[in-house]
Amino acid sequence: MRPQDDLAQRRFWIFDMDGTLTVAAHDFAAIKRTLGLAVDRPILEQMAELPPARQGELFAALDAIEHDIALKSEVQPGATELLQALRQRGAALGIVTRNSHPVALATLRQCGLAEFFAPRFILGREACAPKPSGAGIRLLLDAWQAAPRDAVMVGDYLYDLQAGREVGTLTVHLDASDPCEYAGWADTCVRDLHALRSLL
Repeated sequence: MRPQDDLAQRRFWIFDMDGTLTVAAHDFAAIKRTLGLAVDRPILEQMAELPPARQGELFAALDAIEHDIALKSEVQPGATELLQALRQRGAALGIVTRNSHPVALATLRQCGLAEFFAPRFILGREACAPKPSGAGIRLLLDAWQAAPRDAVMVGDYLYDLQAGREVGTLTVHLDASDPCEYAGWADTCVRDLHALRSLL
């Protein structure tokens, strides 16, 4: 059985948010410059190395930046239809994001997707070690009493796929480029969420 053939059998679906359920809108280089961080390293990992007081200042600034982005977010084409199809199948739906929980909720509300996700199944950076750690996926699977073999991790970036691989879920890479940029980390690559829905 090919991995894509197994998708329809998976009952537990975990999504990245920015660039996956929403249209990518973050200018990470600009955000890093605003925060005074190096542009060649991830934001959260750099901030984790700072003294607590400085971390607090930067997280407050980052939350403000991300909240502004959230209020302008646009839903990824096909996201609503995919989530509706999964809900009709009785699938459990969750999100693991490097955003804060409040920003994630604001983004989902702006995009009309909040109805698909119980807030307790939306895990932001406060809940656990951020992706590429698989900690958030494990927390959701524990809450659902689900096994990795029954779950899917969907994302547009390497960290999403690495997190899924660490835990042992099926990994789906959303990537419009050809060839798929992180194909080596993905069980299935799709160019858009309409294509992913068609695999169900």
